[in-house]
Amino acid sequence: MKDDYSRVASLKSSGRDIVIGGGVIGLLSALSLARQGRPLELVERCLAGRESSWAGGGIVSPLYPWRYSSAVTALAHWSQDFYPRLAEQLLRQTQIDPEVHVTGLYWLDLEDETEALAWARREGMSLRSVDVSAVQRAVPALAEGFGRAVQMADVANVRNPRLVKALRVALEQMPNVTVHENCAVSGFIRESGRITGVHTAKGDMYADQVVLAAGAWGGELMKTLGIELPVVPVKGQMILYKCAEDFLPAIVLAKGRYAIPRRDGHVLIGSTLEHAGFDKTPTDEALASLKASAIELLPALAEAEVVGHWAGLRPGSPEGIPFIGPVPGHDGLWLNCGHYRNGLVLAPASCQLLADLMLGRAPIVDPAPYAPAGRLALAG
Repeated sequence: MKDDYSRVASLKSSGRDIVIGGGVIGLLSALSLARQGRPLELVERCLAGRESSWAGGGIVSPLYPWRYSSAVTALAHWSQDFYPRLAEQLLRQTQIDPEVHVTGLYWLDLEDETEALAWARREGMSLRSVDVSAVQRAVPALAEGFGRAVQMADVANVRNPRLVKALRVALEQMPNVTVHENCAVSGFIRESGRITGVHTAKGDMYADQVVLAAGAWGGELMKTLGIELPVVPVKGQMILYKCAEDFLPAIVLAKGRYAIPRRDGHVLIGSTLEHAGFDKTPTDEALASLKASAIELLPALAEAEVVGHWAGLRPGSPEGIPFIGPVPGHDGLWLNCGHYRNGLVLAPASCQLLADLMLGRAPIVDPAPYAPAGRLALAG
């Protein structure tokens, strides 16, 4: 009994943080906080990094950045500038290269090209119209028949499975961090109006501060507090081909579908948008649709073998604006969730902003658009 009491007392000691969720948002939030030297526990329901962060394409840009609010744009700009430095830091620390690969991105036959170009002028971005014949020369595998194109030459993609592996290893190397995998959180511990910990499959854990970064599962956890967080699972399916290393030199996007090249010749095709609850089962219908899109973009893929087909759950949120900051009326609880389709591109800025707010530093961007206050409701 004395040993049990000592263990609980230790878990209740001050200066400890808990991060719920082991995707790129949770991992990078944990890394940003743990670098301050405080003890930190990261709790993940399955395996770290194996949900939406693993399933995405890793384009370091929103698919259509001009269609988003200035709140998303601010985080995207900061992250895009920071990604090369983050990759270098992780490679140096872990010997795992996240492969931030600058290829540029071509949008083909955009319906709102005029709006896209106006946005680029307003934001000082490098997006410009290009002649389709120039695109065909740059990307010989591209199908014929497209009439118009715009390009952003400095867009990169990051190899997201390697990014989350590197973040996981970086945390493992820190003596003040413990990662608990296959450890689902079922609710929060609330004492005297304050969140002081979480109930988990491995027992109760206590902390001064709790960060909810649970992706598509965030809304379900907030319901345990009687709070309606408008974050819902949105299923996305992708397929993967293996081609020659020089087959696709740039990202191409048309009719809502994209092809992303990796350095070793893998080409990702994505993705679907499905509201199917928490079902992650890949379907034959999506496979056929994605293959058709792949061939429409890159006809030579008709002869290539699909070497991977998977699904993931995005954390859908209103306008794709994440929730970052403290939860009103629940001192000690912080949110960093609801990034929808842009978790990978927004992660560095989102996690830096969260750390700034939690540590009382000057924030990198105006935190007001992301604040949970005024954006949450009582659960029905």
